[in-house]
Amino acid sequence: MALIITDECINCDVCEPECPNEAITQGEEIYEIDPAKCTECVGHYDEPQCVQVCPVDCIPKDPAHEETEDQLWSKYTKLTGNPRP
Repeated sequence: MALIITDECINCDVCEPECPNEAITQGEEIYEIDPAKCTECVGHYDEPQCVQVCPVDCIPKDPAHEETEDQLWSKYTKLTGNPRP
C-alpha cells in the first residue's frame, strides 16, 4: 500500500529528496505523497526511506491505497522500466 503523510508533518524537507520515485511533493500545507508513484521503496530499498528519515513519525501506510507486494513491484516496473529482479 502507498504511504501517506499526516498532519503531524512539520515541513522539515527531509523526506522529499529521499523518495526514489519522486512521489513526495510540497502540498498547500504539508508534504504529500502521490499514491500512484509510491512503491514504499520496493525495488529501490528494503524500507521506505521517507519513514526512515522522518523526525516526527508522521508517514504511516495509507489504508485508502492497499496494495500487495506484487502490486508494488508492478508499479515499480511501470515507473522505472526495470524488471523485478
